[in-house]
Amino acid sequence: MAMQATDRALDFYLFDELLTPEERAVRDRVRTFFDEEVTPIINPYWERGEFPFELIPKLAQLNVAGGTIQGYGCPGLSSVAAGLVGMEMARGDGSICTFFGVTSGLAMGAIYYCGSEEQRQQWLPAMARLEKIGAFGLTEPWIGSDAAHIQTTATRVGDRYVLNGAKRWIGNASFADVTVIWARDSETGQVSGFLVEKGTPGFETTVMQGKLAKRAVLNADIRLTNCEIPEANRLAHANSFKDTANVLKNTRYGVAWEAVGHALAAFEIARAYALKRQQFGRPIASYQLIQQKLVQMLGEVTAMQLLCWRLSKLRDEDKMTEGMASLAKQQCAARARQVVALGREILGGNGILLDYNIARHFADMEAVYTYEGSNEINTLVVGREITGLQAFVG
Repeated sequence: MAMQATDRALDFYLFDELLTPEERAVRDRVRTFFDEEVTPIINPYWERGEFPFELIPKLAQLNVAGGTIQGYGCPGLSSVAAGLVGMEMARGDGSICTFFGVTSGLAMGAIYYCGSEEQRQQWLPAMARLEKIGAFGLTEPWIGSDAAHIQTTATRVGDRYVLNGAKRWIGNASFADVTVIWARDSETGQVSGFLVEKGTPGFETTVMQGKLAKRAVLNADIRLTNCEIPEANRLAHANSFKDTANVLKNTRYGVAWEAVGHALAAFEIARAYALKRQQFGRPIASYQLIQQKLVQMLGEVTAMQLLCWRLSKLRDEDKMTEGMASLAKQQCAARARQVVALGREILGGNGILLDYNIARHFADMEAVYTYEGSNEINTLVVGREITGLQAFVG
């Protein structure tokens, strides 16, 4: 159910008042959907490592895919509203949030920012309806944080490109209709983007096994072996890693909001549990040590919400820098990681049971802490921006 404005514990600094009616409506629509359709069914999928494909048509009805993109059938949300979508999805389940973020943020963003008008028209409307699903192939088996030095190659042969290389951790790739593959153009030596459509010969995926976080989203290894695509599938405006980084900057702020969602869920679950759980004849919420944990959690959640709200405003004013996005992701992921740990502590042994939901958030935050730039990499991006000195080696 949508958050009740009268429950001050869940909106201690009256964050709701900062939102426009449209932003509140989007938030409440997504929250209601996840409370009613996702949370009641997701734990078995998470435990089995399976994705609930039957949810995709229902997700499409929320009309939020494409986020802030204007036109092409996309909703043209404010950056705050798009951030709230990520927050509420993560509050419900991190795996569904990641599935959505990959296709709506990374894949659609790459096509929107780097694609030609023809490429936008071909893909974005169907992706906005979630009739077509996207993936984003940047990370490689031995190239993670150093994404500017990817080894996958694209060689032009006549009116086609031939791709060779490997990608790893690519969400949705095993079933996506289109995967954006970032590769080094053999002619220019620069990183470029290429659209590889489902069923293309030489494009092989293997779903990764053994994950302990985000288990319901399907991550894949990709093997590209003489994978031929038409010249028209090269992203027209992806001419260097700077263009790749721009796509990442515009999705990294959303991952900061995602971290807020996991933390908010942990706080809500832990508070409700502490008020009901009896020990020594009293609710454990009446004990000082539990109250201290809850207050610490609330403080972190409040700070993260306000940070993300301000960053989103700056993004809409075209003032968001790469460092700003990295600072929000670094701070929110680190704080949310602490919040979900405190929440798990409050639930004691029950905190490691899926039935209580917080174990899922606890595990999923480990993935959020690492992807879209690890804590260390985002720290160095901010450090570079505030000192003017490059600390990266190589």
